[in-house]
Amino acid sequence: MKLFYQTHSPYARKVLVMAHEVGLADRLQVIHHETSPTLRNEDVFDVNPLGKVPVLIRDDGPALFDSNVICEYLDGLHAQRRVIPGDMGERMLSLRLQALAQGLCDAGILLRHETERRPEPYRYPAMREGQTQKLVSAYDFLEHQEPAIDPANAEAPYVDIGQIALATALSWLEFRHLPAFEPGRPRLSAWYRRFLQRPSMLATPLIGETVD
Repeated sequence: MKLFYQTHSPYARKVLVMAHEVGLADRLQVIHHETSPTLRNEDVFDVNPLGKVPVLIRDDGPALFDSNVICEYLDGLHAQRRVIPGDMGERMLSLRLQALAQGLCDAGILLRHETERRPEPYRYPAMREGQTQKLVSAYDFLEHQEPAIDPANAEAPYVDIGQIALATALSWLEFRHLPAFEPGRPRLSAWYRRFLQRPSMLATPLIGETVD
């Protein structure tokens, strides 16, 4: 299978980290593609009408796009414990954490537009402040209310899709120098620093700059 990837995308990295965690990484041919809202990549548009990565080119079916869809598909290809839990209670908490992680990335992307990517005369300070508030609120929720944020869990043999999504989201926020999540949040910081040492994270570093 081919994975259309971007070395500085938190969504694409989530897929590849998940593949490493369940032993599927060697079945993927990872192909880097530069994309952005203003850069049309014809190879990507040919398989995803939204022109975004990640995209999974399967050997026996149509291409799949969106990291959540790809992860769910990959979770059915291995014999290990599923990263998307089967138990309904665990599943909902894991998917909720994945949704929060995706929201962190979405807010971070919008914040970057209003601080560095959009031409300065067109930046919208109210939008910048609104996205910053979302990030800070989410950081505080993770520190005080998210049950999965236990530093011991970050070194466990098994992690779920919510934890994978969160670790890749936080690493991207740090990579892009967006509002820091570690100061004043020792529980979240300890969990994150331990998760960074997992082989799946070490094998998938974030590299590169957005090209518009």
